[in-house]
Amino acid sequence: MADGSTTGASRRDFLVGGGASLGLVLSFSLAGSAGAAETAAKLNSYVRIAPDGIVTIINKNPEVGQGIKTMLPMLIAEELDVDWAQVRTQQADGDPATYGRQIAGGSLATPMHWDELRRVGAAGRSMIVAAAAAKWGVSAAECTTALGVVYHKASGRKAGYGTLAALASEQPAPTLSKVTLKDPATYHIIGRPMIQVDTPAIVTGKPLFGIDVTVPGMLFATYEKAPVFGASVASADLAAAKAVKGVTDAFIIEGGTALDGLLPGVAVVATSWWAARKGRERLNIQWADHPTSKQSTASFEAEAVALSKATAPFRPRNDGDVDAALKSAAKTVKAAYSYPFISHANLEPQNCTASWVNGKLEIWAPTQNPEPGRQMVAKTLGIPASDIALHMIRCGGGFGRRLNNDYMVEAAWISRKVGAPVKLLWTREDDMRHDFYRPAGWHFLEAGLDAQGTVTAWKDHFVTPGEKGTPSRSAGMASTEFPALFIPNFRYDLSILESQIPTGPLRAPGSNALSFVMQSFIDELAHEAGADQVAFRLKLLGDQKVVGPPMQGYGAERMRGVLKLVAEKSGWGRAMAPRTGLGVSFHYSHLGYFAEVAEVAVADDGTVKVKKVWVGVDVGRHIINPAGAMNQIQGSVLDGLSGALHQKITIENGATVQSNFNDYPLMRISEAPAVEVHFLLSENSPTGLGEPAMPPAPPALTNAIFAATGVRLRSLPVDTDLLRKA
Repeated sequence: MADGSTTGASRRDFLVGGGASLGLVLSFSLAGSAGAAETAAKLNSYVRIAPDGIVTIINKNPEVGQGIKTMLPMLIAEELDVDWAQVRTQQADGDPATYGRQIAGGSLATPMHWDELRRVGAAGRSMIVAAAAAKWGVSAAECTTALGVVYHKASGRKAGYGTLAALASEQPAPTLSKVTLKDPATYHIIGRPMIQVDTPAIVTGKPLFGIDVTVPGMLFATYEKAPVFGASVASADLAAAKAVKGVTDAFIIEGGTALDGLLPGVAVVATSWWAARKGRERLNIQWADHPTSKQSTASFEAEAVALSKATAPFRPRNDGDVDAALKSAAKTVKAAYSYPFISHANLEPQNCTASWVNGKLEIWAPTQNPEPGRQMVAKTLGIPASDIALHMIRCGGGFGRRLNNDYMVEAAWISRKVGAPVKLLWTREDDMRHDFYRPAGWHFLEAGLDAQGTVTAWKDHFVTPGEKGTPSRSAGMASTEFPALFIPNFRYDLSILESQIPTGPLRAPGSNALSFVMQSFIDELAHEAGADQVAFRLKLLGDQKVVGPPMQGYGAERMRGVLKLVAEKSGWGRAMAPRTGLGVSFHYSHLGYFAEVAEVAVADDGTVKVKKVWVGVDVGRHIINPAGAMNQIQGSVLDGLSGALHQKITIENGATVQSNFNDYPLMRISEAPAVEVHFLLSENSPTGLGEPAMPPAPPALTNAIFAATGVRLRSLPVDTDLLRKA
């Protein structure tokens, strides 16, 4: 079911086909309400067991490099009790009627599928055991399984799953909620480090990604949109573009006003992408005036300061009496923090292949969110969504960018216009200048400390981009954002800065910026209190197990656990060389509790070298694929450090200034520190790892820089000029 609950499944729900040549095919409906699978035209087959014992498991969600094509099949394979060496995985197409919600985002794959997919495997194992028992004339309770083989120890008989597959397809399907799951002590797949199934193909250059797709008769397209977001085309020299050898067509698309949909622009189609690009260079497009051209980073910064001095129109949280607590505080601390727009900068630029044939559309898209893309294409082209076949292709990075599907609707429109298959490929400049950026933000903070160094008051006037009183996408802040609930007198004021800059989720949305602000200001308070940074944070976390509503509160005990763990592993408190320091931070997001310590050295010229990062992790009782988990955590930390050290998108005259890696640098291998990860297993259900390691990295870095230099950095990216030794 879509809500994550399970229902009993009839034999028709659970099985498709049968017979000696096909073997056993297992299906399980996660879509809709109870009985939805009965009316579905197609059941979602997750498992195929061939007569030769090869087990094929379908990965339902998009693969964007997070290892989901390996991890989700591991859940099924474990409970099916097969040999992982005999498992093959396949990527599902976009098919919500069969698979329910298909998305790569929010670190949701593990918490949403931990129980359901294990039950699919357990049900399959139950049916195979029943088949063996029926064949041998014994009780199923007398049979055991291991590595794809059923054993009857009393008689010494055994049979491979492949030889039992056809007979198993005739067995009654068990009620999924009642299947017996394995004792975790017997796991031989879950908890073992597994190489991603696509790794051999990736390292040998096999075509896997959207950018690699080819279909017969395919043309190539480029699509140029206005530098000022949403501006329309005033004129374009289409004839000059068509005169380029290889160009087959060039045309203006009127488009609409939705920044995440089909915007106005000019398409050039050719027999090669290079020809399409050369034709584009001849267009000489003139763009119409647009109101967004008045916006700039400088104007946003000035307006944020002005708004901070005015009464905020919104007050999402107001606990206690902040003003009285500040007035009576032994010390008060004020600080203003800010962070910029940043780009996703995934290494594979946006692309999509579309083929319009006889009024129907076929799409090959590297998307994180396939079904909203299908629906947008259907609405824009005025066709039924059922007339669109959507193939999910592996993404060369996403980080939230491919939750939007603007490139998909562009490719679809162009293909219909030319009546041929078309691969649309953005340039790097297109990608960076037409992103849905991590929003910028400004925080104006004040806190009070009593004589014992306890935080008694905290107020934050948050100024964030938005429109008509509503924050832009991913630009808001929850009223429970830490340290809310932990300080008796707490105020959160909110002002909206009018902006038409496109924004959206970027790895650990919201948290990736808010952690920098909160953990940096906490660091300031600890310094003013004359307290050790770790001890100060432990004191702030208090001694309760959970703070807030039951089942929804902040796991203070879990955060204390990872904070103590990372302090121990990093050797917190040890003597440091001159201009070298340790910085600590923690953050809760996406159901994960993370604490991190960074060690940095700052050269006399201000250059920052991150020497090492230690990470303490609590994401529950099981780490499904330790190899994938390590990759995700280490990559998230490096991603956070890269943004904090280098990355900033600036807006001038309503357009993005940066265009490529020459003016928007990413962390180089030579800059990357060692990242040491330590897991703290807890009695909680397993949760995701794609995002929650990123938010603590920037403040751990800047807090370490303060420890090394005494310079407090309150804006990102790091300004090395401020760190030069006098």
